[in-house]
Amino acid sequence: MQYRRLGRAGLRVSTLSLGSWVTYHNQVDTGSAVEMMAAAYDAGINFFDNAEVYAGGRSEEIMGAALKQLAWPRLNYVVSTKFFWGLDRAGDAINRKDTLNRKYLMQAVDGSLRRFGLEHIDLIYCHRADPHTPVEETVRAMSDIITQGKALYWGTSEWSAADIRAAWEIAERHHLHKPVMEQPQYHLFHRKRVEEEYSRLYGDIGLGLTTWSPLASGLLTGKYRDGVPAGSRGALENMAFLRDGLTNPAKNAAVAKLEPIAAELGGTLAQLALAWVAKNPRVSTVITGASRLPQLQANLGALDLLDKLTPEVLARIDAITQPLAD
Repeated sequence: MQYRRLGRAGLRVSTLSLGSWVTYHNQVDTGSAVEMMAAAYDAGINFFDNAEVYAGGRSEEIMGAALKQLAWPRLNYVVSTKFFWGLDRAGDAINRKDTLNRKYLMQAVDGSLRRFGLEHIDLIYCHRADPHTPVEETVRAMSDIITQGKALYWGTSEWSAADIRAAWEIAERHHLHKPVMEQPQYHLFHRKRVEEEYSRLYGDIGLGLTTWSPLASGLLTGKYRDGVPAGSRGALENMAFLRDGLTNPAKNAAVAKLEPIAAELGGTLAQLALAWVAKNPRVSTVITGASRLPQLQANLGALDLLDKLTPEVLARIDAITQPLAD
């Protein structure tokens, strides 16, 4: 396993990490989580990603129960969570959903700590931007959470470059803890935010990236070329919004053209897609997902392709996918 600094922070995270979106509670119970997290840890993965909203808090509960069983030294692993949407079970409580106000954030972190069974969370994110709460209120709340020792670093997820810079500058001006990382979607068909919009932020403020959806929710594995297979992510009722993108004819045709390149390198389509994301030096870690142990083990094989992604190979990949990327 390779390790990279989280932007300009001193924390080092594994190049590949393991996330829980969609899988935990929906496809993965505590026993399966223990099995896969143990295998990931043994392979060198030290970062495990989560969010308050995933399965209405049950994802955090499953990961917390798994961590308790695994009993690793706390210094050896990094756990994250994200706040914005609140919990499904919170009902219509106006200050507990779609917000980053101080009241919500200060209580949300306590809830996550209880579900994880941890004394602190390593990374916390503002899961989306909140246009209705002053950025300064959000920055001060996130900074206070860190000052209180409930979290170690904070950042954003799917924020615009302008909003990230505004938050950073407020923290700089008031001597508060600054956002150090962003969690954007990044894969062969979704590039512009990472490669263009954020380009100034890497050097200017030292932004780190913990990217999600490297396989475009499974599109880049090739399994959606003939429709939506049973048991896949696209077949889940709560993932119906993904189906049009997963069955896009032009993108699936492009995926078919990538298959010979993956074969030439001695890998699979999924491994090629994962390695392509990890090849970007701005990416601190690539968050992978898995519902079964063999899937996790196959994903780890992407590391073997990194050195094979020469400029010539990358140019061939770009010629196929870049015209379709947003």
